[in-house]
Amino acid sequence: MHSQGRTHNLAHSPIGAAFGLLAAHTPVRPLLNLSQAAPSFAPPAAISERVAQVAHEPDGGRYVPQQGLAPLRRAFADELSRDHNATIDDDEVLITAGCNQAFCVTASALTIPGDNIVLAVPYYFNHEMWLTVEGVESRMLEPGKNLVPSVDDAAKLIDHRTRAIVLVTPGNPSGVTLKPDIVHGFFDLCRERGIALIIDETYRSFRAATGPSHLLYQQSGWQNTLVTLHSFSKDLAIPGYRVGAAVGAKHLLGECMKIVDCIAICAPRIGQEAALAGLRHAGEWRSVQTERIADLHRQFQGVMQAEPGGFELVSSGAYFGWVRHPWPQRSTLDVIGELLTTRDVLAIPGTAFTPDDRSMIRMSFANLNAAEIDELATRLAE
Repeated sequence: MHSQGRTHNLAHSPIGAAFGLLAAHTPVRPLLNLSQAAPSFAPPAAISERVAQVAHEPDGGRYVPQQGLAPLRRAFADELSRDHNATIDDDEVLITAGCNQAFCVTASALTIPGDNIVLAVPYYFNHEMWLTVEGVESRMLEPGKNLVPSVDDAAKLIDHRTRAIVLVTPGNPSGVTLKPDIVHGFFDLCRERGIALIIDETYRSFRAATGPSHLLYQQSGWQNTLVTLHSFSKDLAIPGYRVGAAVGAKHLLGECMKIVDCIAICAPRIGQEAALAGLRHAGEWRSVQTERIADLHRQFQGVMQAEPGGFELVSSGAYFGWVRHPWPQRSTLDVIGELLTTRDVLAIPGTAFTPDDRSMIRMSFANLNAAEIDELATRLAE
């Protein structure tokens, strides 16, 4: 069978590669797993109880309307409207099988092979992977000071084939949260050039800053430029339920639904019911978890200030630390392997998020507890 299709030269997910390393390793000490950013705690009781209830309902296993459960779209539109002091219509919300699917269907609906999309570096690896599969060029927007991308630099990358600029804030892998004025500058550029601004806000709830992440929903005609992508996985500790959302123009979401129909028909009902229960009943629980992770972030920053073992914390926030290892002459993938074999620490090489090797490592500190963060510093210093 001919197997050299469009995925033949595509690298495997670094998460899968990390788990492959782990499968071949026998830890001597308890593993410190800073690889996949996934909540290590159970969802709130309101979600578990609702999931159990739905499993026994006659329609619990049936399809839902393709755009998503109407009460969930309304509840999420209401939350975004409240948080951004704006008015978002529930028809401007598409529920997807996770935020990854939200990106994929949006990018595919906006492009044809040969087009290009601008990705701010360091980018989220699945974004670059999907564009490669679709035959869309990824134009790399290198960061400026403090890993903040420049609107002027982005403008130089745009040509007649450019369809969108993608920002991830807070950043995965960098943890950097872009200030509203930076986001607004990118919006103005995209509106002027007639392209889309796609903002992945998976970690919006885990920003250190208070107040709205941006005020773009207040802009007249925002739907002609802006698409925001969201996840319920981290907020509600339900990554396996696969539920996210895209927010944008009704006509664009209609195009996205054509692709959703081919891939999954609709996002799973059980995940949507779980998310709805969380939005309705887990507000206090969400606040407790976000503050707990903020405490872990402060502790992580504290122990990394001393640069244990020469590991330098370049940036951090949300779930992530973006760390430079002290061996620039060595392959970062080799360093990742050595951290696992000699220190029982598993992380993700920065090469998954950059076009070349920059001696960077992504550490998902939010996977750990307080004692494990102290232990991480000890092991890095060995």
